[in-house]
Amino acid sequence: MSDEQDTNIQLDELEVPQREEGEAEAQVPQSAADLEAVFDVPVRISAVLGHSKMHVSDLLKLASGTVLELDRKVGEAIDIYVNDRLVARGEVVLVEDKLGVTMTEIIKTDR
Repeated sequence: MSDEQDTNIQLDELEVPQREEGEAEAQVPQSAADLEAVFDVPVRISAVLGHSKMHVSDLLKLASGTVLELDRKVGEAIDIYVNDRLVARGEVVLVEDKLGVTMTEIIKTDR
């Protein structure tokens, strides 16, 4: 026989913690108006086309007109970050004379 203990717990044996009287219940915002307090908080948005690694010696050889090869293919989705957190993927688009990004996929993460 093994020295290991049986660690299987049946769900009906678990106790649900009871909330103390007067303890606040977490409220989830119900609409955009509930989030109005954070509307003016600035965030940093980055659209990353790709990455490249090189030695410092190669970096020092770069000149105007040098093409850097990235780890992405033409037409492949780019990553969109908000405050360094990946939130979406998208495609580069041209808006009049400026570049823009169309979001094609929203990334949902468990917190």
